[in-house]
Amino acid sequence: MSVASPISINSQDVLIAIDLQADFMPGGALAVERGHEVVPIINRLASLFEHVVVTQDWHPPGHASFASSHEGAKPFETKRLEYGDQTLWCDHCVQGTPGAELHPDLAVDLAFLILRKGMHRGIDSYSAFVEADGKTTTGLGALLKARGMKRVFACGLATDYCVAYSALGARNEGFDAFVIEDACRAIDVNNSLSEAWARMNAAEVWRVQSAEMLGPSR
Repeated sequence: MSVASPISINSQDVLIAIDLQADFMPGGALAVERGHEVVPIINRLASLFEHVVVTQDWHPPGHASFASSHEGAKPFETKRLEYGDQTLWCDHCVQGTPGAELHPDLAVDLAFLILRKGMHRGIDSYSAFVEADGKTTTGLGALLKARGMKRVFACGLATDYCVAYSALGARNEGFDAFVIEDACRAIDVNNSLSEAWARMNAAEVWRVQSAEMLGPSR
């Protein structure tokens, strides 16, 4: 879904800047093409919001989502785990490693919360709201409701995985959800981007552009 008219940001809105980490940037272990391009856009957007959350993939070594944790497995293969089908990745965003660090130019000080996810060794976590088993909550939904939030604006990396799952998680929590398309970049493996947009459209996640909030001159 798309929004045509300009969007006014208010005190009930939150910006969630997702996984802007070294391993997802060009040259990183799980690089998203042109991922670095979204950082200045997100910094400008963050200046409009009273409430900003930054998420950080934070996997322990040997995480279940790593292909290296399963004998003979390769990245981007699918493996059945206890909670369902899991895309396997190369090792990335391992706790305490340089690859897990947030982009040095990201305006982290504008955030009231840095949310680390994917910390449970046996469960992946794309969404900022609930882990891949669909039951283990991060607590973010309850926190945002306690702060009076009504609308969630998601951006970052990658559109077809953590951004999409976070937007869908926001909808499941009862928030209006928006994905700022030009402030995201996608992996787009095996048609994953179009499938992600189809799921978001079905859930009434709104697709918007940064200019709808920043205006053409910013």
